[in-house]
Amino acid sequence: MDTIVNFLGSILGYVMAFCYGLIPNYGVAIIFFTFLTKIILLPISILVHLNSIKMVKIQPHLNLVKANHFGDQDAISEEQLKLYQQYNYHPMLGLIPLFIQIVLLMGVINVIYNPLQHILRLPAQNLTEVVDRFSSLSGISTEVSSIQILLADAIGKGEYIEELSSLLGAEAVVSIQGFDMGFLGINLAEIPSQTGGRLLLVPLLAAFCAWLLCVVQNRINVLQSEQGKFNKISTMLLSVGLSLYLGFFVPAGVGLYWMAGNVFAILQLVFLNFIINPHKFIDYELLESSRTALSKAAARRPKERKNWFARDPYRGRERQDYKTFYRLRNKQLVFYSEKNGFYKYYQNIIEYIMEHSDLTIDYITNDPQDKVFELAGERFRVYYIGDKRIISFMMKMDANVVVMTTPDLEKYHIKRSLVRKDIEYIYVPHSINSSNLTLRTGAVNYFDTYFSPGPRAEKEVRAIEQLYGAKPKTIVHWGSGLLDNMIRDYNNMPKTVSETRMILVAPSWQEDNILDICIEELLDELVKTDYRIIVRPHPQYLRYAMDRILALEEMYSKYENVTFQKDFSSTDTVYKADLVITDWSSIGFEYSFATLKPTLSINTPMKVMNPEWKKVDVEPFDIAIRNTVGKSIDVGELSHVNEVIEELLDARHAYEDRIKTVREAELFHIGDTGEIGAKYILDAVKRVEDNKEDYMRYM
Repeated sequence: MDTIVNFLGSILGYVMAFCYGLIPNYGVAIIFFTFLTKIILLPISILVHLNSIKMVKIQPHLNLVKANHFGDQDAISEEQLKLYQQYNYHPMLGLIPLFIQIVLLMGVINVIYNPLQHILRLPAQNLTEVVDRFSSLSGISTEVSSIQILLADAIGKGEYIEELSSLLGAEAVVSIQGFDMGFLGINLAEIPSQTGGRLLLVPLLAAFCAWLLCVVQNRINVLQSEQGKFNKISTMLLSVGLSLYLGFFVPAGVGLYWMAGNVFAILQLVFLNFIINPHKFIDYELLESSRTALSKAAARRPKERKNWFARDPYRGRERQDYKTFYRLRNKQLVFYSEKNGFYKYYQNIIEYIMEHSDLTIDYITNDPQDKVFELAGERFRVYYIGDKRIISFMMKMDANVVVMTTPDLEKYHIKRSLVRKDIEYIYVPHSINSSNLTLRTGAVNYFDTYFSPGPRAEKEVRAIEQLYGAKPKTIVHWGSGLLDNMIRDYNNMPKTVSETRMILVAPSWQEDNILDICIEELLDELVKTDYRIIVRPHPQYLRYAMDRILALEEMYSKYENVTFQKDFSSTDTVYKADLVITDWSSIGFEYSFATLKPTLSINTPMKVMNPEWKKVDVEPFDIAIRNTVGKSIDVGELSHVNEVIEELLDARHAYEDRIKTVREAELFHIGDTGEIGAKYILDAVKRVEDNKEDYMRYM
């Protein structure tokens, strides 16, 4: 480090000597030196300024990415990288000025501590001898950083001249005596913490200049002005604290350099904003609207506060399950679930496998309170692996077949196994909705097998493979296990005929759903009828908007036929409803296909997870079937909603035949998904097992 500092001091010493040669006043020379470095580094400052403008120009798009993928850090990171590449933004470029400032500061300190070497340019060999001689005469160690300053100060006072003149030479003595380190009545060679007095103004002024720079940056710096209050305050405290510290414990000349640097930085910032006005490049209205969208997303999906000091009560269980799983040999079939309740997507398949084979299933869940633990047995082994440990867990996977409902394999935290490349990864969709519309771009590209709900989904997957050059997957004509269960449950439940028709309002929980934008207009029309009206918010909506539901409940409490359902332990209201009103929620299709009753869809803004969905020339299921299983109306047409409801209810029997027809056309193997899915998986397990010996031989 000393070598680097001496090298920097040597380079900057020439610049400082030049400044002192032009202006033989030490303080003014330091100020001029500081100004000169700002001029030399102006091209870099312009580059950083342009880069900052890019960052703020990107910020609205980044805010929208964060809003759309709130809580999904992997997706946010990927989209952020794409934005950086698109705009050619370099996030590390903003650190260059700080790095240069630190480097310059180290060099300047070396220059100020060694004025005889860097400013007066005394020969190095003679200077070493002079310093050693001065040390022996004064008793000051040569290791003291300020020994050259003390030597110059002593000669300036007429001390040790006779003893040192033979080593220095008469010309050098005269130069040293003429070297005045005073400026405005203070000695720039002295250290405020040691000298005190008026010199204490130096650290105070240095801190003030640092504070002033921060204030100006927070107001007119294109990037810093967009930072949050916490970042602004923390940056200010750091800068002021550092300036105060430097001012106290280094020579006053360094403090003067620091003050001058901050003042010139303010002037430079004003100059850069004048020649490259950020307002010409940045859409501040878009920036503000994107902030609003991000705030709504944050309110919609509040982060759970963690107690970092609390011990995870499930850590020991997770550790044991991790070890137990990897102690087992010849694992054949693994099902992976993100949370409690996801077992329903696999239920039919697993039950068929358990009943028609002797295969042992290993079921992995990220939820330690998953109800699936109640089903565990000798042939159905359940393990808890948390969100963090699942990353390494899946990378070490050594089963023959892995079945998942989690998309984006290989794209984010869930990767394909690094241990075995012959594992067959099977994707089981959550719903019958369009995967092209409701999943992220290329969400299923890295699976080997896709359980397709129907012909339309198959066409989408093939079109996506061709569009992005993805490896063709095995597509199994499957259907929907969840829908099979709904059809079975509905057919098995007792049917009762009520004179009062029930209308179920069941919105999605995404932004701009019915509850957000038009629930009052809708209910104000519905209460004019004698229908029994039940509003069933999505459970997720209640997590962040319970106050909204309670306020609505109070608002419509005077109407005896309006009920807000906040208990989701029963699905009876879904099955018993004569009509469902929804937006873009999948519940509409599931309800209609299970009960053969029509759905009324309100055209709120469409839920889109894949911004590139229009590149696939297959009309998404969500759009194509919307007006086949019922009708849709725009938000502005709600004054006619009761007329539309009457039309749908009067045509109930006609819709039964129509919905049954479209169900048969759009879905594979209704009622047989458990058998279809299980037989394919059993064959896949056997196929991989048969090929494993050959595979391992060539590993």
